[in-house]
Amino acid sequence: MDASDPGRQTVRVTIFNQSYAVATSGDPKDTILLAQEIDDLMANIARRGGNLDSTRTAVLACLHLADKLRLAEKQLSLLRDGVSARTRSLTSLLDRFEGLEPELAHEPSPVATTSPTDPALPFPARDR
Repeated sequence: MDASDPGRQTVRVTIFNQSYAVATSGDPKDTILLAQEIDDLMANIARRGGNLDSTRTAVLACLHLADKLRLAEKQLSLLRDGVSARTRSLTSLLDRFEGLEPELAHEPSPVATTSPTDPALPFPARDR
């Protein structure tokens, strides 16, 4: 990462008691929050794992994050499949409707075109 690129900023973060200078083109606050999440994850793994060195802790954190990513990708795939199925269904309905459109143009409208006070309508007569 080249921090000299326009729009990039260098952010200092601490992960597992190690300080890092990280270049980011996004919001530095987001980078800081991500680093804090990684630090918390690694601290939890080290606490549960007992006497793990930092490399093993980092590898276990990577495996945990890879598992979360795979789950998110599966969920995204299911959502995309659902959207695709609904899109096909709606497209089919629209195609059927478009096929009926010329027929509907020649049929009389079911909506009354005369006013409610027109005596020709089949409404009961009120005092007139």
